[in-house]
Amino acid sequence: MQKGLKKYFPLFVLPTLAAFCIAFVFPFLAGIVLSFTKFTTVTNATWVGLDNYIKAFSNEDFLNALWFTVKFTVVSVVTINVFAFALALLLTRSIKGTNLFRTVFFMPNLIGGIVLGYIWLLLINGVLQLFGVTITYDASYGFWGLVILTNWQLIGYMMIIYIAGIQNIPSDLIDAAKVDGASFWGILRHVIIPMVMPSVTICLFLTITNSFKLFDANLALTDGAPGRETTMLALDIYKTFYARTGWQGVGQAKAVVFFILLAAVALLQLVLTRRKEVEA
Repeated sequence: MQKGLKKYFPLFVLPTLAAFCIAFVFPFLAGIVLSFTKFTTVTNATWVGLDNYIKAFSNEDFLNALWFTVKFTVVSVVTINVFAFALALLLTRSIKGTNLFRTVFFMPNLIGGIVLGYIWLLLINGVLQLFGVTITYDASYGFWGLVILTNWQLIGYMMIIYIAGIQNIPSDLIDAAKVDGASFWGILRHVIIPMVMPSVTICLFLTITNSFKLFDANLALTDGAPGRETTMLALDIYKTFYARTGWQGVGQAKAVVFFILLAAVALLQLVLTRRKEVEA
């Protein structure tokens, strides 16, 4: 049986591998090469070396977008995971209608980012108009609007992952801690959190990557206004590539930098949290 699998393994893997290379590997490598060129099409490219990267880091809009994205990601990751974990703790207790609550909290994750952006634009502007302003009046309004939108969309999804982790904790451990006189906070700190570290790893990875590469909600909610102060990295790359003539190479260079930053942050988070899993 094993010999048969090894014999026909390349035959079955080849279609998937070919599709992966065509759809991901080749475009990715071509994008890296194009980031060192000035181009209008893939076949019309002139090598310019590091000029695109120099322009990218000399571009104030890109640096502002990077700083705004970092602030947004930090706040969103903390708030999403804290609220999701708190809801998971609440909904793993003996409360009537827990399945209904889980479904209701999860449903916002099923709505697309563009639709969510326009829904929250109407809601937030409806409140702010009572004070004679809109969400684009000040950058802080746009910042917190994006945080609220992202929390509303992702908390339910992360909650489900935390619930799965909490339910996998052996009840004997919690019972033993109670017998030893541990308080709720003691059980939470020394039993529940260490045991759900695999769920924490997954949720942190998902929230960091989703927050860092947020595009559609940013486009619909603020479109970077006022004055590009609420532009995140993905939206800045999009506008550089499509809204500025002759800057396609710079936009591609920004995209490469964006990928490297996101990959580095995500891998660092995975390494750090997986160490905690081993300790647990």
